[in-house]
Amino acid sequence: MSSAEIRTVGVIGAGQMGNGIAHVSALAGFEVRLNDLSQDRIDSGLATIHGNMARQVASGRISEEERKAAASRIHPAVGMEALAECDLVIESAVENEPIKREILKNLCPVLKPEAIIATNTSSISITRLAASTDRPERFIGIHFMNPVPVMELVELIRGIATEDLTFEQSRTYVAKLGKTIAVAEDFPAFIVNRILLPMINEAVYTLYEGVGSVEAIDTAMRLGARHPMGPLELADFIGLDTCLSVMQVLYEGLADSKYRPCPLLVKYVEAGWLGRKTQRGFYDYRGEKPMPTR
Repeated sequence: MSSAEIRTVGVIGAGQMGNGIAHVSALAGFEVRLNDLSQDRIDSGLATIHGNMARQVASGRISEEERKAAASRIHPAVGMEALAECDLVIESAVENEPIKREILKNLCPVLKPEAIIATNTSSISITRLAASTDRPERFIGIHFMNPVPVMELVELIRGIATEDLTFEQSRTYVAKLGKTIAVAEDFPAFIVNRILLPMINEAVYTLYEGVGSVEAIDTAMRLGARHPMGPLELADFIGLDTCLSVMQVLYEGLADSKYRPCPLLVKYVEAGWLGRKTQRGFYDYRGEKPMPTR
């Protein structure tokens, strides 16, 4: 099978990342099958895609014709069987290893033997996930950044068994999306999150220890380090549960105390204050404008 033959892309998970991957794949000319646990979740993902594409038309980034063509390429896929014809399937479920392994176990039997399986994990071992499939040589990490339609980078991560053809086909697919590739080794959290998440965790420690308020910390990093978004605001955008799970992967995978998740981050997650998606995190989003919660 040559790289030209990736025509149909399956995406498992219609949430923030999954619908973004479906969006950019359809715009690049791929047929897309969008899968999730229920029709409602798929419909919600499709609604987000249509809204985001409409905004791209309004801002002149794509034409109405391109929007219509891309929208017509995305099809709901209820049940794993609906992914049977895919050449590439990207798992983009919650950042939880047992859940991902269960999905992969259910996916493998329905796929054709030459199909590639990719994971959009932001931190979990590609080699370990590959080992839970029937095709470790056809398994790879394709880690998109959030929000997918806007962010230009994709990390490509080979597991120990990933064969060259799988890597080249995946590279061709990402290039067709118009994204820039950074190749990362299969170490906990890869490149971006290995650097970014400890910085966010340190910002939470700075808050926890009373060095500065939420507002002071975010202002300091926006204006003092030229970051487009303060680290606590960024944590809310990513999701505090995701931030915590990446820090736990780093802490457990590298056994270094510098990666210990801040107790305050743990407390927010235990409270269910996960950031924007739950309307409360380091900021409260329920009013006219976000207000710091500490």
